[in-house]
Amino acid sequence: MDLNADLGEGFGIWRLGDDEALLSLVTSANVACGFHGGDPSTMRRVCEGAARRGVAVGAQVGYRDLAGFGRRHIAYDFAELRDEVIYQLGALNAFCRLFGTRVRYLKPHGALYHATSTDESQAAAVVAAVTGYDPELPVLCLPGSTLAQLAVGAGLPVVAEAFADRAYLPNGALVPRGTPGAVISDPEQVAERAVRMAVERVVVAVDGTVIPCSVDSICVHGDTPGAVSAAELVRATLIDAGVSLAPFA
Repeated sequence: MDLNADLGEGFGIWRLGDDEALLSLVTSANVACGFHGGDPSTMRRVCEGAARRGVAVGAQVGYRDLAGFGRRHIAYDFAELRDEVIYQLGALNAFCRLFGTRVRYLKPHGALYHATSTDESQAAAVVAAVTGYDPELPVLCLPGSTLAQLAVGAGLPVVAEAFADRAYLPNGALVPRGTPGAVISDPEQVAERAVRMAVERVVVAVDGTVIPCSVDSICVHGDTPGAVSAAELVRATLIDAGVSLAPFA
Protein backbone atom coordinates (compact mmCIF):
# COMPACT_ATOMS: atom_id res chain seq x y z
CA MET A 1 0.00 0.00 0.00
CA ASP A 2 1.12 3.52 -0.77
CA LEU A 3 0.78 6.20 1.92
CA ASN A 4 0.58 9.74 0.56
CA ALA A 5 0.29 13.23 2.02
CA ASP A 6 -0.08 16.77 0.68
CA LEU A 7 3.19 18.62 1.22
CA GLY A 8 4.88 21.90 0.33
CA GLU A 9 1.74 23.94 0.83
CA GLY A 10 3.36 26.82 2.67
CA PHE A 11 3.99 30.11 0.91
CA GLY A 12 6.69 32.69 1.62
CA ILE A 13 7.00 33.17 5.38
CA TRP A 14 3.88 31.06 6.03
CA ARG A 15 4.44 27.38 6.78
CA LEU A 16 1.61 24.87 6.61
CA GLY A 17 2.19 21.41 8.01
CA ASP A 18 5.47 19.70 8.96
CA ASP A 19 6.94 18.65 5.62
CA GLU A 20 10.15 17.21 7.07
CA ALA A 21 8.36 15.00 9.58
CA LEU A 22 5.83 13.75 7.04
CA LEU A 23 8.53 12.96 4.47
CA SER A 24 9.96 10.44 6.94
CA LEU A 25 6.56 8.70 7.20
CA VAL A 26 4.93 8.66 3.77
CA THR A 27 5.91 6.84 0.59
CA SER A 28 4.51 9.44 -1.83
CA ALA A 29 4.43 13.24 -1.55
CA ASN A 30 1.76 15.30 -3.31
CA VAL A 31 3.71 18.52 -3.74
CA ALA A 32 1.94 21.85 -4.26
CA CYS A 33 3.07 23.53 -7.48
CA GLY A 34 2.65 27.20 -6.62
CA PHE A 35 -0.97 27.77 -7.61
CA HIS A 36 -3.02 26.82 -4.53
CA GLY A 37 0.03 26.80 -2.26
CA GLY A 38 3.78 26.43 -2.40
CA ASP A 39 6.48 28.59 -3.94
CA PRO A 40 9.76 27.87 -5.76
CA SER A 41 11.89 27.63 -2.60
CA THR A 42 9.36 25.36 -0.91
CA MET A 43 9.09 23.16 -4.00
CA ARG A 44 12.89 22.83 -4.14
CA ARG A 45 13.15 21.96 -0.44
CA VAL A 46 10.43 19.31 -0.54
CA CYS A 47 11.78 17.74 -3.75
CA GLU A 48 15.24 17.53 -2.24
CA GLY A 49 13.90 15.93 0.94
CA ALA A 50 11.78 13.46 -0.98
CA ALA A 51 14.67 12.44 -3.24
CA ARG A 52 16.93 11.92 -0.23
CA ARG A 53 14.39 9.62 1.43
CA GLY A 54 13.25 7.73 -1.68
CA VAL A 55 9.75 9.23 -1.50
CA ALA A 56 7.92 9.47 -4.83
CA VAL A 57 7.06 13.03 -5.87
CA GLY A 58 3.65 13.75 -7.35
CA ALA A 59 2.41 17.06 -8.74
CA GLN A 60 -0.56 18.27 -6.76
CA VAL A 61 -2.05 20.62 -9.30
CA GLY A 62 -4.75 23.09 -8.36
CA TYR A 63 -6.63 26.21 -9.31
CA ARG A 64 -4.72 29.49 -9.46
CA ASP A 65 -6.10 30.53 -6.08
CA LEU A 66 -3.54 31.21 -3.34
CA ALA A 67 -6.00 33.33 -1.37
CA GLY A 68 -8.54 30.53 -1.23
CA PHE A 69 -5.99 27.71 -0.96
CA GLY A 70 -7.50 26.19 -4.09
CA ARG A 71 -10.67 25.23 -2.26
CA ARG A 72 -12.99 27.57 -4.16
CA HIS A 73 -14.50 26.35 -7.40
CA ILE A 74 -13.42 28.23 -10.51
CA ALA A 75 -15.16 27.92 -13.88
CA TYR A 76 -12.27 27.49 -16.31
CA ASP A 77 -12.02 27.51 -20.05
CA PHE A 78 -10.89 24.04 -21.17
CA ALA A 79 -7.65 25.21 -22.81
CA GLU A 80 -6.73 27.52 -19.93
CA LEU A 81 -7.09 24.78 -17.33
CA ARG A 82 -5.21 22.31 -19.52
CA ASP A 83 -2.30 24.71 -19.93
CA GLU A 84 -2.19 25.69 -16.27
CA VAL A 85 -1.93 22.01 -15.31
CA ILE A 86 0.94 21.54 -17.79
CA TYR A 87 2.62 24.64 -16.35
CA GLN A 88 2.48 23.22 -12.84
CA LEU A 89 3.79 19.83 -13.93
CA GLY A 90 6.76 21.39 -15.67
CA ALA A 91 7.60 23.69 -12.76
CA LEU A 92 7.70 20.88 -10.22
CA ASN A 93 9.61 18.55 -12.51
CA ALA A 94 12.33 21.19 -12.92
CA PHE A 95 13.06 21.00 -9.20
CA CYS A 96 12.86 17.21 -9.22
CA ARG A 97 15.55 17.08 -11.89
CA LEU A 98 17.95 18.96 -9.65
CA PHE A 99 17.96 16.00 -7.29
CA GLY A 100 17.95 13.12 -9.75
CA THR A 101 14.25 12.35 -9.61
CA ARG A 102 11.11 13.31 -11.54
CA VAL A 103 7.39 13.88 -11.15
CA ARG A 104 5.99 10.35 -10.91
CA TYR A 105 2.25 11.06 -10.85
CA LEU A 106 -0.39 13.79 -10.81
CA LYS A 107 -3.10 14.42 -8.24
CA PRO A 108 -5.60 17.31 -8.35
CA HIS A 109 -5.98 19.43 -5.23
CA GLY A 110 -8.99 20.73 -3.35
CA ALA A 111 -11.79 22.17 -5.45
CA LEU A 112 -10.18 20.85 -8.64
CA TYR A 113 -10.15 17.34 -7.14
CA HIS A 114 -13.85 17.59 -6.41
CA ALA A 115 -14.70 19.23 -9.74
CA THR A 116 -12.92 16.54 -11.76
CA SER A 117 -14.86 13.89 -9.88
CA THR A 118 -18.04 14.95 -11.70
CA ASP A 119 -17.28 17.76 -14.19
CA GLU A 120 -16.45 16.24 -17.57
CA SER A 121 -14.94 19.41 -19.03
CA GLN A 122 -12.52 20.00 -16.18
CA ALA A 123 -11.65 16.32 -15.94
CA ALA A 124 -11.00 16.24 -19.68
CA ALA A 125 -8.73 19.28 -19.38
CA VAL A 126 -6.62 17.52 -16.74
CA VAL A 127 -6.48 14.37 -18.87
CA ALA A 128 -5.45 16.40 -21.92
CA ALA A 129 -2.67 18.02 -19.89
CA VAL A 130 -1.31 14.70 -18.69
CA THR A 131 -1.49 12.96 -22.06
CA GLY A 132 0.27 15.92 -23.68
CA TYR A 133 2.95 16.08 -21.00
CA ASP A 134 3.59 12.36 -20.43
CA PRO A 135 1.11 9.68 -21.59
CA GLU A 136 2.61 7.24 -19.09
CA LEU A 137 2.16 9.48 -16.04
CA PRO A 138 -0.24 7.97 -13.48
CA VAL A 139 -3.25 9.93 -12.22
CA LEU A 140 -4.07 9.58 -8.53
CA CYS A 141 -7.78 10.18 -7.92
CA LEU A 142 -11.05 9.03 -6.43
CA PRO A 143 -12.12 5.62 -7.77
CA GLY A 144 -15.11 5.73 -10.09
CA SER A 145 -14.78 9.48 -10.62
CA THR A 146 -15.20 11.16 -13.99
CA LEU A 147 -11.46 11.87 -13.98
CA ALA A 148 -10.70 8.20 -13.41
CA GLN A 149 -13.01 7.13 -16.22
CA LEU A 150 -11.66 9.64 -18.74
CA ALA A 151 -8.06 8.88 -17.79
CA VAL A 152 -8.61 5.16 -18.32
CA GLY A 153 -10.25 5.93 -21.67
CA ALA A 154 -7.18 7.94 -22.68
CA GLY A 155 -4.88 5.07 -21.77
CA LEU A 156 -3.40 6.73 -18.68
CA PRO A 157 -2.48 4.66 -15.62
CA VAL A 158 -5.01 5.39 -12.87
CA VAL A 159 -4.34 4.83 -9.18
CA ALA A 160 -7.32 4.78 -6.83
CA GLU A 161 -6.94 6.52 -3.48
CA ALA A 162 -8.87 6.77 -0.25
CA PHE A 163 -8.73 9.35 2.55
CA ALA A 164 -8.18 8.06 6.05
CA ASP A 165 -8.88 11.47 7.59
CA ARG A 166 -11.96 12.43 5.59
CA ALA A 167 -15.57 11.33 6.10
CA TYR A 168 -17.45 9.63 3.26
CA LEU A 169 -21.02 9.88 2.02
CA PRO A 170 -22.96 6.66 1.31
CA ASN A 171 -22.37 7.13 -2.46
CA GLY A 172 -18.59 7.03 -1.98
CA ALA A 173 -18.06 10.78 -2.34
CA LEU A 174 -16.28 12.81 0.33
CA VAL A 175 -18.30 14.85 2.80
CA PRO A 176 -17.80 18.49 1.70
CA ARG A 177 -15.36 20.50 3.77
CA GLY A 178 -17.14 22.89 6.09
CA THR A 179 -19.67 20.21 7.01
CA PRO A 180 -19.34 19.15 10.66
CA GLY A 181 -17.37 15.90 10.86
CA ALA A 182 -15.96 16.18 7.33
CA VAL A 183 -12.39 16.07 8.62
CA ILE A 184 -11.36 13.35 11.07
CA SER A 185 -8.55 14.50 13.35
CA ASP A 186 -8.40 11.74 16.00
CA PRO A 187 -5.21 9.75 15.16
CA GLU A 188 -6.59 6.44 16.47
CA GLN A 189 -9.72 6.75 14.36
CA VAL A 190 -7.67 7.72 11.31
CA ALA A 191 -5.38 4.72 11.80
CA GLU A 192 -8.31 2.34 12.29
CA ARG A 193 -9.91 3.56 9.08
CA ALA A 194 -6.63 3.18 7.20
CA VAL A 195 -6.28 -0.45 8.26
CA ARG A 196 -9.83 -1.26 7.18
CA MET A 197 -9.13 0.37 3.82
CA ALA A 198 -5.93 -1.60 3.33
CA VAL A 199 -6.93 -4.97 4.79
CA GLU A 200 -10.72 -5.24 4.49
CA ARG A 201 -10.96 -2.95 1.44
CA VAL A 202 -13.91 -1.05 2.91
CA VAL A 203 -14.69 2.35 4.45
CA VAL A 204 -17.63 3.22 6.70
CA ALA A 205 -19.74 6.18 5.57
CA VAL A 206 -21.25 8.77 7.90
CA ASP A 207 -24.54 6.87 8.05
CA GLY A 208 -22.85 3.55 8.86
CA THR A 209 -22.99 2.19 5.32
CA VAL A 210 -20.00 -0.04 4.55
CA ILE A 211 -18.62 0.97 1.15
CA PRO A 212 -16.22 -1.11 -0.98
CA CYS A 213 -12.84 0.62 -1.05
CA SER A 214 -10.38 -1.09 -3.36
CA VAL A 215 -7.48 1.37 -3.48
CA ASP A 216 -3.71 1.39 -3.89
CA SER A 217 -2.97 4.61 -1.99
CA ILE A 218 -4.18 6.09 1.29
CA CYS A 219 -3.97 9.84 1.94
CA VAL A 220 -3.39 11.65 5.21
CA HIS A 221 -3.69 15.42 4.76
CA GLY A 222 -0.62 17.38 5.81
CA ASP A 223 -2.67 20.38 6.96
CA THR A 224 -5.06 18.42 9.19
CA PRO A 225 -4.57 19.16 12.92
CA GLY A 226 -2.29 16.48 14.37
CA ALA A 227 -1.26 15.28 10.90
CA VAL A 228 2.16 14.02 11.97
CA SER A 229 0.78 12.07 14.93
CA ALA A 230 -1.91 10.60 12.70
CA ALA A 231 0.59 9.65 10.00
CA GLU A 232 2.92 8.05 12.57
CA LEU A 233 0.08 5.95 13.95
CA VAL A 234 -1.27 5.09 10.50
CA ARG A 235 2.15 3.89 9.35
CA ALA A 236 2.79 1.86 12.50
CA THR A 237 -0.69 0.34 12.55
CA LEU A 238 -0.56 -0.64 8.88
CA ILE A 239 2.82 -2.33 9.35
CA ASP A 240 1.55 -4.12 12.48
CA ALA A 241 -1.38 -5.38 10.38
CA GLY A 242 1.05 -6.90 7.88
CA VAL A 243 0.65 -4.23 5.23
CA SER A 244 3.91 -3.38 3.44
CA LEU A 245 4.31 0.26 2.44
CA ALA A 246 5.85 1.33 -0.86
CA PRO A 247 5.28 3.98 -3.52
CA PHE A 248 2.88 2.93 -6.28
CA ALA A 249 4.95 4.87 -8.85
